Amino acid sequence: MSYTLYPSLRDRVVFISGGSSGIGAELVRAFAVQGSKVAFCGTKPEGGAALTQELLDAGHTKPFYEACDVRDIPALQTLLGRVADQWGPIQVLVNNAGRDDRHALDDLTPEYWDNCLNINLRHQIFATQTVARQLRGASARGSIINMGSISWMRGRPNLIGYTASKAAISGMTRTLARELGVDGIRVNALVPGAIVTERQTTLWRNPEEDQKFIDFQCLKFRLDSTHVARSTLFLASDDSDGITGQNLIVDAGLAQVSVAG
Repeated sequence: MSYTLYPSLRDRVVFISGGSSGIGAELVRAFAVQGSKVAFCGTKPEGGAALTQELLDAGHTKPFYEACDVRDIPALQTLLGRVADQWGPIQVLVNNAGRDDRHALDDLTPEYWDNCLNINLRHQIFATQTVARQLRGASARGSIINMGSISWMRGRPNLIGYTASKAAISGMTRTLARELGVDGIRVNALVPGAIVTERQTTLWRNPEEDQKFIDFQCLKFRLDSTHVARSTLFLASDDSDGITGQNLIVDAGLAQVSVAG
């Protein structure tokens, strides 16, 4: 996949959570192509190692990879500190990690609910807190991108823990943009629609489901991780330096349909 090259992203320090698979892995590839200094974490060490080797084989700078469960906030914050110690303050933070596990309302327990929010929401605010402190300490500008989802806009059933988290991300992004703007830090949400990933293909994707999404979308093709990556690059670059507090929806027009599906 070829990407637009953004000169402002060359040598920029970038951290991506959940980067060892799915959308996150494509984000790592996309920033590597830009010549950024890319650090990422994930819970799949084999995926992180394979992606690191792939980038080296392609002639890109070796990324900084470390296995980390974002539910462990102290471990995540320590990792963010190690990246800054090696390369300087993180200038682009992509809070990508999450899981869209299906669950019925009657099956919810307090423990399951808390785990949903910890995987999909809590780490985003504490990673942002850590990176904002780094940037303030260096008097540096930055771009923070929170990964949302249109699932809450569509009221997707059997996803209440996930959709509650993703709806909260929109509100959190608006507030953080106001709080951090005075420090020259932009905060936006990237809001994907139905994205084809290996996980989606393995667990839920089939020709009938594909056709449902295509029928609901304004654009009649399935989106994949490269569509998310290209929009993320724009929000990270200086080309979007006047944009903050926004939800950039990348869904081929799916959110315009109000029916749950």
